[in-house]
Amino acid sequence: MINQEILELLEKDARLTPKDLSEILNEDEAKVREDIAQMEQDKIICGYHTVINYNKALRYEKTMAFIEVGARPMKDKGYDHTANIIAGYPEVNSMYLITGDHDFICLVEGKTMFEVCQFVSDKIACIEDVQSTKTLFVLKQYKQNGVMTGAGKSDHKDDRLVVSY
Repeated sequence: MINQEILELLEKDARLTPKDLSEILNEDEAKVREDIAQMEQDKIICGYHTVINYNKALRYEKTMAFIEVGARPMKDKGYDHTANIIAGYPEVNSMYLITGDHDFICLVEGKTMFEVCQFVSDKIACIEDVQSTKTLFVLKQYKQNGVMTGAGKSDHKDDRLVVSY
């Protein structure tokens, strides 16, 4: 159970040290370090990330798009073969097998819309088992990894809706 608690705490704040975690959980620091190391080795913890508000990072050019991909599963491999090819590109930030009209959804990043479009047409669309793609560009970010990025947030302290009769 302690591993689940460690994961939940680190997911909310990756800057927490093993000492911080041991104090919060009232556990031995050495045990917490050991548990974290084991979870990293087992690829349960796959990295530590910072949430960046790209709406405010004015000098940093970044275009993000969700790419829906329709694919044909391969005999004896299913979707994994195609997914591994697509996920292997550095432009692909995240990728998921999904339900619905398409089989995958990928978060792709590039410097410009043209760069993202070129990546989709030159790389993803050319994969043998890919049957279709649909590109959805991100226009504005409001929330990432559970963190409000500030875009569109009200400056009012009380964000409740006003109800009147």
